[in-house]
Amino acid sequence: MDSKGTSPPASTCNVASVILVDQYSRQVASNLSHDSLDCREPLVCSTCGESVTSQSDLQAHQRVHTCEKRFGCKTCGKAFTKRSLLRRHDRVHTGEKPFICETCGKAFARQSTLKQHGRVHGGEKPFVCETCGQACPYLSALQVHERLHTGEKPFVCATCGKAFAQRSGLRQHIDRVHTGEKPFECATCGKAFPQPTALRQHERIHTSEKPFECATCGKAFLKQSDLQRHNRVHTGEKPFICETCGKAFTDKSTLKQHEKVHNGEKPFVCEICGQACLYQSALQVHERLHTGEKPFVCATCGKAFAQRKGLRQHIDRVHTNEKPFVCVTCGKAFPQQTALYIHERIHTGEKPFECATCGKAFTQRGGLLQHSRLHTGEKPFICATCGKAFAQKIGLLQHDRLHTGEKPFVCETCGKAFAQQSCLYIHKKNHTGEKPFECETCGKAFTQRGGLLQHSRVHTGEKPFICATCDKAFAQKIGLLQHGRVHTGEKPFVCETCGKAFTQQNGLNKHERVHAGEKAFIEETCGEAFVHPSTLNQH
Repeated sequence: MDSKGTSPPASTCNVASVILVDQYSRQVASNLSHDSLDCREPLVCSTCGESVTSQSDLQAHQRVHTCEKRFGCKTCGKAFTKRSLLRRHDRVHTGEKPFICETCGKAFARQSTLKQHGRVHGGEKPFVCETCGQACPYLSALQVHERLHTGEKPFVCATCGKAFAQRSGLRQHIDRVHTGEKPFECATCGKAFPQPTALRQHERIHTSEKPFECATCGKAFLKQSDLQRHNRVHTGEKPFICETCGKAFTDKSTLKQHEKVHNGEKPFVCEICGQACLYQSALQVHERLHTGEKPFVCATCGKAFAQRKGLRQHIDRVHTNEKPFVCVTCGKAFPQQTALYIHERIHTGEKPFECATCGKAFTQRGGLLQHSRLHTGEKPFICATCGKAFAQKIGLLQHDRLHTGEKPFVCETCGKAFAQQSCLYIHKKNHTGEKPFECETCGKAFTQRGGLLQHSRVHTGEKPFICATCDKAFAQKIGLLQHGRVHTGEKPFVCETCGKAFTQQNGLNKHERVHAGEKAFIEETCGEAFVHPSTLNQH
């Protein structure tokens, strides 16, 4: 304090600030007459030229240049250039929120924040992104949004250097990583959080409160960030773009997952079979192959599914029967748009899923996945009865019927039942006489492509199945299998009457006629019947 009892400014920036203070004193002296004479001419700042209407406003403005902060907070010591700023700051400590929204009752510490909040109810979004057209209710929200395009992360952690696009992200990082302190505890379940906002969000899980509602469809969310992400469903905005292929995504996490496709990263590994997956969600689905878990249950019929999409498809196909998606080429209708997309590839010939090992392409991702197991040898579907493993789930289902004896596919003509639908399809050709597979050499026709393939070896002399013990070759795989029993001594076909064993099924069939007294082979001339065809030939 000087001899006149006046206090110097609380703080100054540098030497230049002292000069500004001196200029400010002269400005005050020269403008005293303005207040006393009630002159309405504006008072002009000699530093920056800004005009104000009163002496007190000029004094407050001058503190911007002098860096003088006369008004200090008694609680935390923070200083301000204006008393009004100190009063507003005090509300941080007192928790006072005098500005209340008339629509929803939400309270705010500042009037400006209340005005911004009012745009939520009015639907006003005056701040528009020049890059993608996204509209925001607040300028601050636009600035944060624009960082998605620029990649700017101005908030840097002083401890580890990690950068963040938002200040809240930096605060959360410091609280969670560097301090480890979690003073805010949930009264319901005891879970602790580093920030009160995180606790409030968590408490909504217990109360089922969802305060953030979509203005378009009415869907409500626990977090504002979830609502913002949901809004992109309606706007079609996809601000996160893959630098490798240009594909765009609605949220950053999906982009990060997608980027693993390009770098070949598969960080999630199955502990049972070693299968590696791109995404944790894919690993969780894969693990259900081993556990048999089917958490998605149809409320109508009780059928359970391992994946949510399986349940959705089931409801669409079985319970609604609605098929709104129609193929413009052939008119076939589908319950889901994705099913239509896949079907259309039949007409276009598009096969977007290509094997990285051999180059074979597929119309569906599932086809590629099944095919890839030929190269990896992976057989994730294991029989719980005998332990046999299969590359495809359908293979395991068909195999299970050997143990259960189930034959769900029944011929409508003769009533014969089959374990596999393909066997029923082949069997039906016996009734229709259909033989679509014809030999180009001799014209003989067959009901199955496999039958034609085996027959063609009669003409070519090809014998691709070779015995590893004696090198004898066979035209058919069954021939090699039967021959192998000569070396092993295996006789798997046993007579239930006398216990005699045979290497082949037809040997057992012939033998059983002895016990049954059946004489299936009849001489056409004299009508005499015989048990074996060899006896008939001798006769």
